[in-house]
Amino acid sequence: MDDLASLLHGRYGLDLKTDAPLNPTLQSILNHRSCRSYLDRSVDDELLQVLLACAQSAPAKSNLQQYSIVVVRDPDRRSRVADLVPGLSPWFEKAPVFLAFLGDVRRIRRLAEKRGHDYANNNADTFMNAAVDAALAMQNFIVAAESAGLGTCPISMIRNRIDEFAEILNLPDGVFPIAGLTLGWPDWGGMPSVRLPQSIVVHHETYDDGALDTEIEAHDDRAHDRKPIKPGSQRHTDRYGVLEKCTWSENATRQLSEPERAHFTAFLKSKGIELK
Repeated sequence: MDDLASLLHGRYGLDLKTDAPLNPTLQSILNHRSCRSYLDRSVDDELLQVLLACAQSAPAKSNLQQYSIVVVRDPDRRSRVADLVPGLSPWFEKAPVFLAFLGDVRRIRRLAEKRGHDYANNNADTFMNAAVDAALAMQNFIVAAESAGLGTCPISMIRNRIDEFAEILNLPDGVFPIAGLTLGWPDWGGMPSVRLPQSIVVHHETYDDGALDTEIEAHDDRAHDRKPIKPGSQRHTDRYGVLEKCTWSENATRQLSEPERAHFTAFLKSKGIELK
């Protein structure tokens, strides 16, 4: 088992002293890294069933469980999904399992009709609850999968061409994609991404980002030292150009300088989901 100081250094790029206890669950979580290289090896149905049970063990708002999961093993269907997102092949199709985590308000609507009750919560709060339910289930699945030695990679880009993705999975009204997830046996260990330090993310008692400017510069240097952002991964180079040192904050703000998935609200409305 790696020692805790090494794990924390891997996560933050900082030397942090701690006497806190370490157990296999903490080790697995702190060691998380996205996996984009998979062995040609299937995932056993019984193991997948347990992992899905772990996903369903996540907290759910008021126990409403407003999410669904679609498991895709069929190579042709996975290939159709990969075609929607340039850059995923060939590693995406090598993963033996693809899962779609979905917000699902359809189920409760159907049950309300069955029970003879009005459904009075077609609103932004219910959308958020369903999205959070699905995200918590996916995170539980990731933790469980990695504890079993499997690798995963979340994929939000399935929402880039959301109508076509919904058609591939035959998603009805009231059901919307949150993210996809590849699953398989890792062919490469990868490395942890350097995360923002707790001095930026964690606030005590009240929100205070007064130290952001100084803290972010140090974080950018640590992240660059660990894994420089290559020209091919720099965002919107046609507008901003290619930098020899493109930092995390530069690339993140480049990314969000142009609208992303502007059609998402229209898709939700087409599925009978309001954001009032």
